[in-house]
Amino acid sequence: MNPVARLRSSSRTPFLQVVKTAVAVVAAVLLCRLLIQGPFPTFAAIAALLVVQPSINQSFVKGLERSAGVVLGVLLATGFHLLLGDSVWVVLLVVVLAILIAWALRLTPTSATQVSISGMLVLTAGVVTPNYSADRILETVIGAVVALVVNALIIPPVLLEPAHLAVARLARDTAVAFERVAIGLTEGWDHDRWQDALVRARALRAQHAKTEASLNAARESLTMNPRGGRHRTILDRDDAITEHLRVLVTRVTGMTRAIRDNTAPDLRADPVVGGIATEVARIGADVRALSARVESTRLDPSSTAGAGGDDAEVSTAEPALTAPMEIVRPNSRHWVLIGALLEDVRRVREELLGEDD
Repeated sequence: MNPVARLRSSSRTPFLQVVKTAVAVVAAVLLCRLLIQGPFPTFAAIAALLVVQPSINQSFVKGLERSAGVVLGVLLATGFHLLLGDSVWVVLLVVVLAILIAWALRLTPTSATQVSISGMLVLTAGVVTPNYSADRILETVIGAVVALVVNALIIPPVLLEPAHLAVARLARDTAVAFERVAIGLTEGWDHDRWQDALVRARALRAQHAKTEASLNAARESLTMNPRGGRHRTILDRDDAITEHLRVLVTRVTGMTRAIRDNTAPDLRADPVVGGIATEVARIGADVRALSARVESTRLDPSSTAGAGGDDAEVSTAEPALTAPMEIVRPNSRHWVLIGALLEDVRRVREELLGEDD
């Protein structure tokens, strides 16, 4: 890979994030120039640059990390300057000690790096006095606070829609996987087609992991967000649906693998297999209805659907899945596969109907 290509991200930072960062830096510098007499408030500008994050919660954490690192670094540099002066070897000593102290205290990477940088900047920026050190700490606090306020006031992003759509897609693709099993049992697929079906079913695990990551990002964006409370009901519901889908993904993958490993040319002729295919098709219909229910839930919390209006009507529909099948005499050739599929159907039914408590 071209090393230069590593300098570029696969996606752009939202332009609103760029605007918020610029506003925070300018506001922090101007405020420090009004409150603190002295050189250009570098610490305030750096704090504003680092603290503006995609969510308010992340900004708050970054502000704490940045402030803690600056306080430790400035105090360490001031103490060694008063004792040993400001020669090159003193600067190097402070940097090394800052690294060791950060390691000993188990500081986060942001705080650990900031201890060394702050100590080095204090010792190399000019004459170090207690007042100078106090001003640098105050600068950092002002920069962090300004960045946090700007991030809160300029339309904090709510990342609920990408997560909501990811849940709907996962439910839809899980329904397709069940429908694929039903079609394969009905048409009598060979080993190669079942292998392809298994590859697609296994891909659902990675998709489920990405969906969970989207939900975590959405929850992060709602933390400390003034608009967060209105969206948490939908997010909690999506979390619960994703947990149900985790079980369904495991089941459909296991069913597909069992059929792949035990399929035979005469499997379709078994009447019990036909009944299982019907049940699996009904499972697919129920999961597809779940996907439609998620998609129909509007993200505007003031709407009746988002508050349980249209969604409540859909959820009251009777599931297509019937009662578990009863097999009086198992097939002597395929009874292992049939038994495994029947157990999977039973467990999926319990998951869909909420009977596994």
